[in-house]
Amino acid sequence: MMTATMKPVSRVLRLGCVLAFCFQVLAPYGLPRAWGLDNGLAMTPTMGWLHWERFMCNVNCQEEPDSCISEKLFLQIAEIMASDGWKDVGYEYICIDDCWMAPERDSKGRLQADPKRFPGGIHRLADYVHSKGLKLGIYADVGNKTCAGFPGSFGYYDIDAQTFADWGVDLLKFDGCYCDSIQHLAEGYKQMSLALNRTGRSIVYSCEWPLYVWPIFKPNYTEIREYCNHWRNFADIYDSWESIRKTLDWTSSNQKIIVPVAGPGGWNDPDMLVIGNFGLSRDQQITQMALWAIMAAPLLMSNDLRHISPEAKALLQDKDVIAINQDRLGKQGYWLRKEDNFEMWERPLLNLAWAVAIVNLQEIGGPRSYTISVTSLGRGLACNPNCLITELLPEKRKLGIYEWTSTLKTQINPTGTVLLRLETTSSAQFSHSVVSDFL
Repeated sequence: MMTATMKPVSRVLRLGCVLAFCFQVLAPYGLPRAWGLDNGLAMTPTMGWLHWERFMCNVNCQEEPDSCISEKLFLQIAEIMASDGWKDVGYEYICIDDCWMAPERDSKGRLQADPKRFPGGIHRLADYVHSKGLKLGIYADVGNKTCAGFPGSFGYYDIDAQTFADWGVDLLKFDGCYCDSIQHLAEGYKQMSLALNRTGRSIVYSCEWPLYVWPIFKPNYTEIREYCNHWRNFADIYDSWESIRKTLDWTSSNQKIIVPVAGPGGWNDPDMLVIGNFGLSRDQQITQMALWAIMAAPLLMSNDLRHISPEAKALLQDKDVIAINQDRLGKQGYWLRKEDNFEMWERPLLNLAWAVAIVNLQEIGGPRSYTISVTSLGRGLACNPNCLITELLPEKRKLGIYEWTSTLKTQINPTGTVLLRLETTSSAQFSHSVVSDFL
């Protein structure tokens, strides 16, 4: 249930607040950044599918042929992504994680796929994925071995980059296991970035660099952004509410460091979407989808698209939520405040619009009411002098026009989230045009 109380606001105050918006919002967070890895890729967060959380390192194709890491799995996922609406809403990359390799390199020092599980090789798999209008991602490691013990790329950065390019790979997830020093880790991530660019092929570069640096010292995100398209900061995601909660807590605790560096071409990666699996309730799945949109996170699903519920599919394919995630203003959202076991997050969008997420952190009882002062949203100016508020999750519905001094009351299930989109009315858009001309 939503209710509102409204008071009139003058045009002078409105214009002053729009001017304040320009200086208080755009200036502190910066305009969309031109600095960073100069490969022209990931101008919005990457969208796709990644096998790890759901299928892990299952190489037992004899006993579990439908869930082992094999050519068969990725061919089937490619077919479903192309035919079942996933590609149409933006999910583009099919990404192989660890455990695809043979135990040894070939006679020329090149990585090779396990010949039994990938009999056609990666090149043929890439050709098939491309024929479906999709792109292929692959996994390697900066160290001597991958996390699962397969050959690492240390000492082979140029060879491996060229191998991936020759195969037609479109994304590289580069892990950080089995590296003997932080210096070698940093140098390896840089060398692979440069090696990928030298191939001449457009390959999105997904790093885990800061994840391995954080236990020792604060990462240099300016440097990391110069070499990577997105980067992991925190622990692997698990199919549980506790894991989602810890990821959000870490993000909010470190947002002053990580939010300013995110933007077109370089994104913070809180790890995979586990929607459609086993560990999250419906409300918790909504929370993950909503907050990953607010955080401008890569949307890399890890689930079994061959067996996914209609509800999970509809949530993952929600075009309005995806539009927030892919918003071309390119600014990551942030944690705003916590009170009475509710958290509020918000994100600035194009055309003075805002996304707002309200999370009920309570894990006992039933739905709880929360009343919001509209003046507090969007750096205090999202609804100046008024705005159209639309609820996107848990269900889409227009809530109406709200004045700057309105209050909005909502009910949210335990561990659930309400996701709102706030858009200025036509008169406020006119003021924005005037202010843009003035500036």
